[in-house]
Amino acid sequence: REVPPCLPPRVSLPPVLSRRCVHSKASVLGDPAPRGRPQEVEILDAKTREKLCFLDKVEPHATIAEIKNLFTKTHPQWYPARQSLRLDPKGKSLKDEDVLQKLPVGTTATLYFRDLGAQISWVTVFLTEYAGPLFIYLLFYFRVPFIYGHKYDFTSSRHTVVHLACICHSFHYIKRLLETLFVHRFSHGTMPLRNIFKNCTYYWGFAAWMAYYINHPLYTPPTYGAQQVKLALAIFVICQLGNFSIHMALRDLRPAGSKTRKIPYPTKNPFTWLFLLVSCPNYTYEVGSWIGFAIMTQCLPVALFSLVGFTQMTIWAKGKHRSYLKEFRDYPPLRMPIIPFLL
Repeated sequence: REVPPCLPPRVSLPPVLSRRCVHSKASVLGDPAPRGRPQEVEILDAKTREKLCFLDKVEPHATIAEIKNLFTKTHPQWYPARQSLRLDPKGKSLKDEDVLQKLPVGTTATLYFRDLGAQISWVTVFLTEYAGPLFIYLLFYFRVPFIYGHKYDFTSSRHTVVHLACICHSFHYIKRLLETLFVHRFSHGTMPLRNIFKNCTYYWGFAAWMAYYINHPLYTPPTYGAQQVKLALAIFVICQLGNFSIHMALRDLRPAGSKTRKIPYPTKNPFTWLFLLVSCPNYTYEVGSWIGFAIMTQCLPVALFSLVGFTQMTIWAKGKHRSYLKEFRDYPPLRMPIIPFLL
């Protein structure tokens, strides 16, 4: 004789009143629920369509963030940052601030769940990937014995550009660390844990590669001497100031704790006037900084780092540019993603 499945007892939960988990593959979408009346929410696995959880008497004004918190109580291994809830198995993730009654669902709302994997905060990732290059470069600059060995002559004084390069490189990453702590406001709190390994490999690996050659006892100074170094230093400093100015302008667009997006416009700061021509001038200035550093050091690994960074930042800039065009109908038509008039 078949025995019906046993359901866990109902538990009262404020403000979204109760929950119960069932294991069924049934899915029902009724007529749109009248506003103000509690609704039912079923959460299915986006891959298998297995019913993971059923929430009844959900307040219409409940947000996706609140629904995620309820789902976590029945499945603790999937904390809210790991959850992606969507209306269609292959659709886009719903935003945490989306309200249930404003979604195109019936009396019983069917949401599809995807596991985003282990997450880590953006701040932790940035601090880790930026602190590494700062520490690694200084190891090479101070010529720790096991790096270069004892076969080279370390008695001769190094060229001025070697000291200048260390100052510029250290300044750049100290600036990034301070911006991470005090300037940046992140629209998303976390990213996949696997990204930290990829990002650290990129930043730490290139830092070691360029530092090895710039601080090597056989390092050859720039071909055109002091003039080349001064020009490159000017480019580096201007672009660093520009990058910081853009970060401050973007910070002022988003109030603390908010995810609102606005069109960035130039301010009284001349460095922000690049907003007239590109959508992501912070990337433009970042690339310019590394081009200046490459000219200053005349080092191939720095040039390759600049090229790879430019390629990646171009991808990011194009994505943000498309997002701006899609979200804002009155977005300035003359702007390009990263390079004025070209790209």
